[in-house]
Amino acid sequence: MKHIAALQAVVTADPADREPSAAELDAIEHEMPLIRAEVELLDAHIATLDRPVTELDARRLRRARRRVLAARRTLANRMPGTTGGAA
Repeated sequence: MKHIAALQAVVTADPADREPSAAELDAIEHEMPLIRAEVELLDAHIATLDRPVTELDARRLRRARRRVLAARRTLANRMPGTTGGAA
């Protein structure tokens, strides 16, 4: 009879592997304006789930969408290694 447990790799990860690397933290920091804009858009959508959309809600949604698009454009224009392209 073979013992399967002896042939398997360790299931639990090393504690050092659980933390994000410096490069991953830098990438998150680089994308933070887009993340914030997307959270704001999500908040605007959530606010309108259980009630009719008012003019103020519509303006808030439009403004949030514009912020997401602007953050995406800025992020795309700052990405290293990209050349040209329309934003």
